[in-house]
Amino acid sequence: MIKIFEITEADDSTLDAVNRLLPQLSKSSKLINWSTLQKLTNSECTRLYVAKEDDTIFGMLSLVVFSIPTGTKAWIEDVVVDERARGKGVGKELMNHALNVAKELGAKSADLTSRPSREAANKLYQAIGFEGRETNVYRYKTS
Repeated sequence: MIKIFEITEADDSTLDAVNRLLPQLSKSSKLINWSTLQKLTNSECTRLYVAKEDDTIFGMLSLVVFSIPTGTKAWIEDVVVDERARGKGVGKELMNHALNVAKELGAKSADLTSRPSREAANKLYQAIGFEGRETNVYRYKTS
């Protein structure tokens, strides 16, 4: 049975799992080190959730909740389910958990982006209730 956990302390097995999942998220994703995992677990805004069965992590996502003048918002990033567990509801459980936490923390909305080529992910997001927005997403690389 899959359970969702927030990672609140860095450990070797979590670092290994995150680094196993990141290349499945994107070929351009760089592996993280111990220091980065600690920074994530100590962050006031970022929550790292994993889907775990027994001692194996099968998926993860990052939930960022922040306050700005127009209200408290949530952003979901880096949603990935291990290829061995896809199609079994792991992504849906992760997403629903994150959305419940965002609501509990007072977020009035939750946003995410998804590549059009990720058909299964886009179907999941729409099934959960996410709606496409007419907006432009811009990126400025600072490094």
